[in-house]
Amino acid sequence: MKLILTHEVSSLGAAGDIIDVKDGYARNYLLPRGLATPWTKGGQKQVDALTKGREVRAIQDIEQAKSIKGQIEALPVQVAAKAGQSGRLFGAVSNGDIADAVKAAGGPQLDKRKIEVKQAIKSLGAYEATVRLHADVAATLKFEVVPA
Repeated sequence: MKLILTHEVSSLGAAGDIIDVKDGYARNYLLPRGLATPWTKGGQKQVDALTKGREVRAIQDIEQAKSIKGQIEALPVQVAAKAGQSGRLFGAVSNGDIADAVKAAGGPQLDKRKIEVKQAIKSLGAYEATVRLHADVAATLKFEVVPA
């Protein structure tokens, strides 16, 4: 199925890209979440407008992304979570929890969809996550999960 991405999807592309995916993935994941719309000739005009707007903003965004990267990497972030005596969490730490902790620590507001964690966080300790700020700029966020 041919689709137009309306939001950035890490494994597929950026907003405005035209992609071809399997029908089930489109119907069950991309379309219900509003991450893509079906491709049409009229939609192609929207793609052209999105692409043009993205090119104009790209130069300004990369400078801003580099400054935000410096803020994020220097920020001491602690995520509070309920844990048992052995240090195992009741549940797991989500990307939304990490974004909220960065904001609470005095950092910038982050989109939880731009945060990538390599493994599920289910115990106390120090972890790292990658924050995609721009297509060319990614920050490494170091944070600690502490008991609440």
